[in-house]
Amino acid sequence: MARIEGVPKRKAGPIVKLVYRFGPRMMKKLTGRDPQTGSGIEPMEIWAYRPKMMMGMGKFNQAVRKGKSLDERLKNLVELKGAQMIGCEFCVDLGSQICRNNGLSDDELLALPRYHQSDLFTDREKLALDYTVAVMRTPVEVTDQLFAQMKEHFSHEQLVEITAHLTVVNIDRFNAAFGIGSAGFSNGMVCVPPDRPATNPALTRIA
Repeated sequence: MARIEGVPKRKAGPIVKLVYRFGPRMMKKLTGRDPQTGSGIEPMEIWAYRPKMMMGMGKFNQAVRKGKSLDERLKNLVELKGAQMIGCEFCVDLGSQICRNNGLSDDELLALPRYHQSDLFTDREKLALDYTVAVMRTPVEVTDQLFAQMKEHFSHEQLVEITAHLTVVNIDRFNAAFGIGSAGFSNGMVCVPPDRPATNPALTRIA
């Protein structure tokens, strides 16, 4: 259960009510299934305390996801890896099911925390995941060498798109701060475990 209760529908304004109406449909389209716990849109229900912020965040998210320079598999991999590093239960549950709904296998999901040791990912994907790890660290650890490697494999447009996706993932710190738990999109299936380096120093280097 989240640390605060979301805005109930009866108290929501017209715009928020529209989000509540169409949000579950969007989630089902992304995941291919209904949540097993709660509404599946708990973050939106908390963002609803500040509707203008919620709408601004949503527009940015939507604009980033409309980018066409990257294949969906790579987008999903970097987003899920980033969410895992934040330690957001809601995000890794949702992201694991989105990845599965887009064709990733259970073996690939299980291999993601230790992607360097897996032959299920291409060298290009591993490089993008290295970049993900570096971007998501605090402070950011993108070295000149790593960025030069990225430029060898990705266009400028792709670099912007990857980094924008990771910026969207960073917004998921909102969910983690409010303690928004899993909605059960991956219940009964493989789900990448969230990483919590703040409470488990042994996991601070996960790549």
